[in-house]
Amino acid sequence: MDNQNKILEMRGICKYFPGVKALQNVNFTLREGEIHALMGENGAGKSTLIKVLTGVYLKDEGSIMLEGKAVNIKSPQDAQKAGISTVYQEITLCPNLTVAENMYIGRKKGAGVNWRGMNQDAKRMLTSLGIPAEPTQQLGSCSIAVQQMVAIARAVDMECKVLILDEPTSSLDEQEVQKLFGLMRSLKEKGVGIIFVTHFLDQVYEVCDRITVLRDGQLVGEYLIEDLPRVQLVSKMLGKELDDLSDIKNSDENGEKTYSGESVFEAHNLTGTTGVEPFDFEIHKGEVNGFTGLLGSGRSECVRAIFGADKTQSGTVKMNGKTVKITKPLDAMKKGIGYLPEDRKRDGIVGDLSVRENIILALQVMKGFFKPFSRAKAEAFADEYIKLLEIKTASTNTPIKSLSGGNQQKVILARWLLTNPQYLILDEPTRGIDVGTKVEIQKLVLKLAAEGKSVTFISSEIDEMLRTCSRLIVMRDRKVVGELTGDELTQNNIMMTIAGGEK
Repeated sequence: MDNQNKILEMRGICKYFPGVKALQNVNFTLREGEIHALMGENGAGKSTLIKVLTGVYLKDEGSIMLEGKAVNIKSPQDAQKAGISTVYQEITLCPNLTVAENMYIGRKKGAGVNWRGMNQDAKRMLTSLGIPAEPTQQLGSCSIAVQQMVAIARAVDMECKVLILDEPTSSLDEQEVQKLFGLMRSLKEKGVGIIFVTHFLDQVYEVCDRITVLRDGQLVGEYLIEDLPRVQLVSKMLGKELDDLSDIKNSDENGEKTYSGESVFEAHNLTGTTGVEPFDFEIHKGEVNGFTGLLGSGRSECVRAIFGADKTQSGTVKMNGKTVKITKPLDAMKKGIGYLPEDRKRDGIVGDLSVRENIILALQVMKGFFKPFSRAKAEAFADEYIKLLEIKTASTNTPIKSLSGGNQQKVILARWLLTNPQYLILDEPTRGIDVGTKVEIQKLVLKLAAEGKSVTFISSEIDEMLRTCSRLIVMRDRKVVGELTGDELTQNNIMMTIAGGEK
């Protein structure tokens, strides 16, 4: 593979922000017909390197060469003209337009558009790439996976030489991931060089040819996939040997539950307006339990009903044995419940507010906006949790949107910990963040449980659920289909229960 033609060479790339060296002398090489993983923890410099390559940021030092020729990329338009296209985690197309219109938007203009010809061109491209969509169907009617593929088709039709896929699989189920991988392999055969940014190690080893690892804005190294075992990859990303999570446990040596029998929250026959069938639920003091199931099984809908984020249609709720009414999030917050939502960008962070303002937000809501905290008190709260959770930020005044995903997640965790909740709901708290931060969050969850707090933990990664939870509620097709505890908590049993098999 080293003899392959080099499509892209980035040499000595440096990028500085006030007080931060985001990239320091980074090299990156992409070859023709190669799928190349760009790996690193949040804050390692991956996003900054991609933004330099695509003209979102101007590099401070270094050079970029495409097919052996130096290029000066000063804007996303320059990158596009040079044959560099990006498909982001969040779909940037227009769901109200047709598939064909999305593929050609901005390129075919005015009253003179040949609609029939455009649809025929789109059909040929979709067919050649094996994308299951019709040119005339509304993009919004397609699955997220197909929308990702349409975005890729648009890039390919613009004759891209370099295709950047930024966390494209984070919202896809296993079958959709396989369809996307099929398309990536097809493009690889056509000679397109693909930069694949992901946090899923299994996917890297399934589809990639080569890995480049960044850490703290610096290049750790470039490796052929067969030369870098997973444990070594994780070690290089973290800059230390991984303890393989052996010190993360939530039970004693006999495998018994470590939480007390005291019930903190109970729900009976609870159902929201989102189509989840009525369910019963209970959590005890010091317990970590969780909802598990495939994407779309109803996990998030259950906890949103518990927190009052979705309206409930039926059911009764008790806190500490007493019947309570929770019709909105503020009711839940006042009863001592905190909730970290699945979509941190949409429902969690307030991007233009500072780290400090985001941290104190929930406590301020509970206190009332007409009784604001003094600047000194807010600063003290923020400093305490930045230190406790090791949040990487230039200052408490930094806008949260400029932090890495993992540090944004820690800020939202800090927000809820500041309210001192009895019961904390964490929906996908480790999605899209690096291995090191995942370990920190898992350890924090078990520490909170040891201190007597109750935690409901949801993750798409079954291994993570087994490490943190002492009881799992299994869901399929928006209904509870089983509950596993003790010796029943194995990956096999979870998969069988999800699939409908007998334990």
